[in-house]
Amino acid sequence: MTQIQDRPPTGNTAGTLPRPPSRRTVLAGAGAGALAATVLPGAVARADGAPLGEYDVVVVGSGASGMTAALTAARRGLSVLVVEKAPTFGGSAARSGAGIWLPNNSVILGAGVPDTPEKAAAYLSAVVGPQVPAERQRAFLANGPRMLDFVMANSPLRFRFMDGYSDYYPNLPGGLPNGRSIEPDQIDGNVLGAELAHLNPAYMPVPAGMVVFSQDYKWLNLAAVSAKGLAVSTECLARGAKAALLGEKPLTMGQALAAGLRAGLQRAGVPVWLNSPLVDLVQEGGPDGAVTGVVVEKEGVRGVVRARKGVVIGSGGFEHNAQMRAQYQQQPIGTQWSVGAKENTGDGIRAGQRAGAALALMEDAWWGPSIPLPGEPYFCLAERTLPGGLMVNRAGTRFVNEAAPYSDVVHVMYEQDRGTGSHIPAWLIVDQNYRNRYLFKDILPTLPFPDSWYEAGAAKKAWTWDALAGQIGVPAAALRATLGRFNAQAWNGTDPDQHRGDTAYDHYYTDPAVRPNSCLAPVWVPPFYAFKIVPGDLGTKGGIVTDARARALRADGSVIRGLWAAGNASAAVMGHSYAGAGSTIGPAMTFGYVAANDIADS
Repeated sequence: MTQIQDRPPTGNTAGTLPRPPSRRTVLAGAGAGALAATVLPGAVARADGAPLGEYDVVVVGSGASGMTAALTAARRGLSVLVVEKAPTFGGSAARSGAGIWLPNNSVILGAGVPDTPEKAAAYLSAVVGPQVPAERQRAFLANGPRMLDFVMANSPLRFRFMDGYSDYYPNLPGGLPNGRSIEPDQIDGNVLGAELAHLNPAYMPVPAGMVVFSQDYKWLNLAAVSAKGLAVSTECLARGAKAALLGEKPLTMGQALAAGLRAGLQRAGVPVWLNSPLVDLVQEGGPDGAVTGVVVEKEGVRGVVRARKGVVIGSGGFEHNAQMRAQYQQQPIGTQWSVGAKENTGDGIRAGQRAGAALALMEDAWWGPSIPLPGEPYFCLAERTLPGGLMVNRAGTRFVNEAAPYSDVVHVMYEQDRGTGSHIPAWLIVDQNYRNRYLFKDILPTLPFPDSWYEAGAAKKAWTWDALAGQIGVPAAALRATLGRFNAQAWNGTDPDQHRGDTAYDHYYTDPAVRPNSCLAPVWVPPFYAFKIVPGDLGTKGGIVTDARARALRADGSVIRGLWAAGNASAAVMGHSYAGAGSTIGPAMTFGYVAANDIADS
């Protein structure tokens, strides 16, 4: 069972945040002026100031969950304000590939996907297990398709089926080998006007002159060895040329998702205050009182925004808060290994906790094996799955199915590292045959890796297995034995050790030209390369405990009146697992939609 926490744990004093003062009560009467509140730990600005306005709903955060909530509330006839800590909008969603996992939505059903509510319910239940209340699972499945249709009706967003991107556990009851994930279609950034300049940049920019969808990367990786890969690459260039001819500013993936939602807010007349971080929640009448607004800093001035009907926390996780990660999560952990938006430091989660909210899943994240490159980590997808590579621990032995869902790979790293220190970092080893065939990050086949990768210790290169073992600090004899066994199995196309290639998902980021198993090829052509692998993430997945209506709950299950939460500021409906591509954004948008509708209905 997931541990529910209504206060910081006391066992890890080294990483424990100072206990906040008693829950503050903010008084804002008809004179609307005065704020009686305690100063936050470490805060230097005063917690009083002139009122900054009054709305029906205040949404904290302009990521996928926050903007969906704001759009829904506005279209339900409520006055809405979005406050955003960053100087940009879009949060981690704007940086992402923007896969969206939503069973039974109109896009996949229109594409002929054989999904049904019964299949979806069976699959989600099998994936997340009993730790996630059935009511929340049902709320996600019932409202996801409605949310998508609503977003398409009230924004310029349209979506594409990610054909063939399998559910992550297609062998479970209800799993679909061809997948349920969608992604945004292309949007012209001109729709935002001057506001486009405030869009949070992508984690990996699309190559200049191309228009690339998430699904294209599977084939771009193979452009040097596959006719279809070359055709997809040509199509991406043609899209780019067409957009340039039309004077468009083409956006795809997370850039399209964030821009489309922001355009919807513009049409609905919803203001978005950038550079306006949440300081705290306004709570009337003591610890059991209702949340009635937020304290924010706007242009350096601290003040109160009143919320007549409710506050929605959609401020993201705490992946860039070193103290919180040390407090709640297993070591070794690093904020520098996350690709989540840098502003995600748990502000909304902590504010909810001070208002009485229970927390859960704080020990977990949306993990993925990552290479700590200089400047920014690289979240590995295809690189560890393509044939001709394997991962080893510090003993030089293989320990995981490299093609497994990325979250599972890191869970294995942490489980086996616990008490031994033997699996973090791990190493991804490939050979020159692999390098001659496949894109690696954005480095074209055959081209050398940047010197900075080697200087940072993120990459190693050697002409023999033994020399490579020496460079990465593993026993040479063990590495020779591991590679010898792996190569013998790869020639046969079987993996009795780790079962790589046993599911449809394993074969998504692979090379169909490799037979008999598109996941497996020997590592035998020198020189050999090794890449340091650490437990990176797309963001944390623990936060405020919510019910099926996205209402914030106390540890005893009672509802905190006036407070809702969605996205990575809330404990994930996926529990400790990951149903398919877009299991972060799909539920985030859905529960933002649920929260706003619940406020309107109340």
